[in-house]
Amino acid sequence: MKKIDNRMFKTLKKTVCIALIFVMMLAVSGCTDKKETAEGLTKVTFVLDWTPNTNHTGIYVAQELGYFEEAGIEVEIVQPPEGGAEVLVASGEADFGVSFQDSMAAALIGEDALPITAVAAIIQHNTSGIISRAGEGMDTPSGMEGHSYATWNGAIEIATLKQVVEKDGGDFSQVELIPSTVTDEVTALSTKSVDSIWIFYGWAGVKTELEELETDYFAFSDIDPVFDYYTPVIIAGNKFLEENPETAKAFLEAVAKGYEYAIENPEEAANILCDAVPELDKELVLASQQYLAEQYKAEVEQWGYIDPVRWNGFYEWINENDLVEEDIPENTGFSNDYLP
Repeated sequence: MKKIDNRMFKTLKKTVCIALIFVMMLAVSGCTDKKETAEGLTKVTFVLDWTPNTNHTGIYVAQELGYFEEAGIEVEIVQPPEGGAEVLVASGEADFGVSFQDSMAAALIGEDALPITAVAAIIQHNTSGIISRAGEGMDTPSGMEGHSYATWNGAIEIATLKQVVEKDGGDFSQVELIPSTVTDEVTALSTKSVDSIWIFYGWAGVKTELEELETDYFAFSDIDPVFDYYTPVIIAGNKFLEENPETAKAFLEAVAKGYEYAIENPEEAANILCDAVPELDKELVLASQQYLAEQYKAEVEQWGYIDPVRWNGFYEWINENDLVEEDIPENTGFSNDYLP
């Protein structure tokens, strides 16, 4: 997963402001598309956060099984720009996209706040944590002392690590932070180019199992409940939601059916994703799909639901630690109103 730090988001905000002005100029001149296909379907653009993977399976299932068409929608799935999906969604160039609660934090406040809202949780709990080679003492956060960690050098990332290490009785200053160049976690760990890496277990962790690399792992949410935030989420542009609430609801109803199908039929869902994206490793996709089948909803009844207490709790922690330029108000940046 690609992380975006606060400094990058300041640049993104300026970029989006320019893009929004351009979009408004097009609207005034009458050059914007009506977003309706020849078949009478409403066209919706969905931008990924990264290359296609099992976080996105429900989207591909909904497309392949006709759930979008049944909802009167035609969905175009596009790759993200360098800055991430937030730019396209905020500017109106895309209607929906994939983001993360931690990455969204800096984008939601300030004079140039991005007009985006999280409208569904793709996975109900934070499945990320720190992985390392087995037996080297890093099965708990304090064990990271004296070992190297591949960092994106993001403010929230560093503060998270510091808190879990110190909560476990460790000295965070003794963790060696090295700039991350990791493209494959198995290779990075097996070649000992780094000792520990932040991963999402549903993909990178499952891959280490398939490669039979013995590892130790701890999840952030197991160390401190405040880190059980929402990652990833589906976001939408605020202007789009205001002007097209019924389209938003129809889209999310179809997407929910896609993820429900993936929960009940992980093997079939994995095949649908691999057919749509043939370059993916089929064995990894299937194993990841089986893992995530229990994570998409976990214990909640409704796919996509965002718990206000957990959402607000994480942003309260960010405010208390001065990790963004100004405090994030309560209930900022999410809505359950468009879920089926």
